[in-house]
Amino acid sequence: MSNREEMLERIRKALASSGEPKGAQRSGVISAPLGDVMPRIAAPELAANFQAELEAVGGKFHHASTAAELDEVLRSICASARARAAVLSRNPLLDELKIAARLESLEIKVTAWEAPQSDAARAAYRAECFAADIGVTGVDFALAETGSLIVTSHAEGSQLASLAPPVHLALFRRAQLRASLDEVLAGLYAPASAGDSPEGRSMVFVTGTSRTADIEQQLVRGVHGPREMYVILTEDDLQISAG
Repeated sequence: MSNREEMLERIRKALASSGEPKGAQRSGVISAPLGDVMPRIAAPELAANFQAELEAVGGKFHHASTAAELDEVLRSICASARARAAVLSRNPLLDELKIAARLESLEIKVTAWEAPQSDAARAAYRAECFAADIGVTGVDFALAETGSLIVTSHAEGSQLASLAPPVHLALFRRAQLRASLDEVLAGLYAPASAGDSPEGRSMVFVTGTSRTADIEQQLVRGVHGPREMYVILTEDDLQISAG
């Protein structure tokens, strides 16, 4: 018997004697819920846990419960980023909070994603994304257990606003916080309305700033994406009047 055959025979014997793992189905998928593996984060602790995990991977967390607080946070972030041009996704939260007008009041040039788009309009928006100082998006969900943002093409239109500019600013509502990945996935694949389908959507899980240590194990930020990330939690009852 060759070495290869001996190895395969040992593998066959090991598989035959191992039996099925406890809690597993014959398909090989573990049926135990993730809550039995990882402790579930209680609802009152979601925001604090998200903030801690976000800051651990280089993100910066802000909270706004009033329009005045939102204005102050935006002013501080844009000043820190020395932003002169911003690009916005189509996420409806940005319209609800009048983000474009707020940035323009800070003398920042704003380019927003619009639909439908011609080839020329898409190319122009792409160019603005790479030229902008800051990209502003919403999110589908904020994942508390890892401090991750889940950004999809379904909500944002183009995801370049979260990927191309050197600074990414994301806003979300408290109701978008999720404790675990299984909750996020359940929400992503649930149709938002009648006739809505998740097919064809692309999604990005953003966990902290872009970083690499490929060269001499030295950590460098912003090599293949934003070097800074700011996140603003806006309370669910924060509404901005049309005027």
